[in-house]
Amino acid sequence: MKLIVGLGNPGRKYRQTRHNIGFMVIEELLHRNQWSLDKAKFNGDYSMEHYEGEKVILLQPQTYMNLSGESIRPLMDYYNLDLDDVLVIYDDLDLPTGKIRLRQKGGHGGHNGVRSTIDHLGTKEFKRIRLGVGRPVGPIPVVDYVLGAFPKEEQEDVIISIKNAADACESWLKGTPFIEVMNEYNN
Repeated sequence: MKLIVGLGNPGRKYRQTRHNIGFMVIEELLHRNQWSLDKAKFNGDYSMEHYEGEKVILLQPQTYMNLSGESIRPLMDYYNLDLDDVLVIYDDLDLPTGKIRLRQKGGHGGHNGVRSTIDHLGTKEFKRIRLGVGRPVGPIPVVDYVLGAFPKEEQEDVIISIKNAADACESWLKGTPFIEVMNEYNN
């Protein structure tokens, strides 16, 4: 069984913000496969499905970004999931909009959702897909920037990055070793 977690903030007002691009990847996977988040437990909304013979859980924590680990850890414990079977998807200020980067481990890079995940999992060694949202230009505070929507001129790049991240997830679910998925999608 594998777990794919998209980080974001719950609620309508955050729906199309940069910080919710992890949620957007989960929504793309749901849409492609005609699945829905039909369970609410562990401070999250999730779906348990089958993909090409692999059991998969898709999770959107409902704790708000800074407490994401409070949703991920209890779900992992309940389903007895191994860290090797967990993939976390989130926004990254250090990548330009439209770029994605896959890693098998790493620090939080100042991202509070990832910091919470690391704290609750007790390790930095979990698979991740980072989707670029770029850095603010000018005097915009980072908090306001990540809680803002993508401008119209970035929409096409955002859609491409979401589709690429969903493709990478599906490749991993089909049994492609994550290192090979990284090699394909990090180019």
